[in-house]
Amino acid sequence: MGCFECCIKCLGGVPYASLVATILCFSGVALFCGCGHVALTGTVAILEQHFSSNPSDHVLLTEVIQLMQYVIYGIASFFFLYGIILLAEGFYTTSAVKELHSEFKTTACGRCISGMFVFLTYILGVAWLGVFGFSAIPVFMFYNMWSSCEVIKALPTNLTTTADQICVDIRQFGIIPWNALPGKACGQALEQICNSNEFYMSYHLFIVACAGAGATVIALIHFLMILSSNWAYLKDASKMQVYQDIKAKEEQELQDIQSRSKEQLNSYT
Repeated sequence: MGCFECCIKCLGGVPYASLVATILCFSGVALFCGCGHVALTGTVAILEQHFSSNPSDHVLLTEVIQLMQYVIYGIASFFFLYGIILLAEGFYTTSAVKELHSEFKTTACGRCISGMFVFLTYILGVAWLGVFGFSAIPVFMFYNMWSSCEVIKALPTNLTTTADQICVDIRQFGIIPWNALPGKACGQALEQICNSNEFYMSYHLFIVACAGAGATVIALIHFLMILSSNWAYLKDASKMQVYQDIKAKEEQELQDIQSRSKEQLNSYT
């Protein structure tokens, strides 16, 4: 076999669907973890500078955000390893199907592992749907602040209200207690928050993190379809192997009977 034929055979055994899903999963998790980590840090800075002057009012929120940042480290590490395992499982199942009629044999353990990955990926997909929904909450909150600032900027053309009447009170979201001061920002103070670098970066990073969570959900759904298909192929392959083994055994028995018959005929003659 020449070099070109060898390369074509190697490329034919690559699970391209699993490869695309792995790249999408890595990209989504990287966007969610990286952007989410930085955005949470910026959120704490905005909270301490403009909405909560007393550290004891937001100490619980700070601890929760720090815990979420540590969880982000674990999520990134876990999905890096899990994506590689699913890609390797894609190589295994692709080889099992393509080499069905050669010496390659699928085992019950391999089929059991494939079924376990289907179940685990389903659970992770459902969990990431919740993560995707949860990541949309800060986007909604920052969008409310941004839209309020846009209203303040448009006041010269609409004098029905004053700038000080337009406020954003984050206490209503349950982030900080109701006795926290100042707890809200109005007018020019709110516009100053929207013009700060922390707000600009956190707002856009939360959007990217939400998009990354959505991409991860799509990748896990893609993985689930691939794993289900590969598991079905392996199940059919195992049945085909049983059939071929029985057929080979019957042919061998038939040959043994024919050989014994010839030996007995020769002995009589």
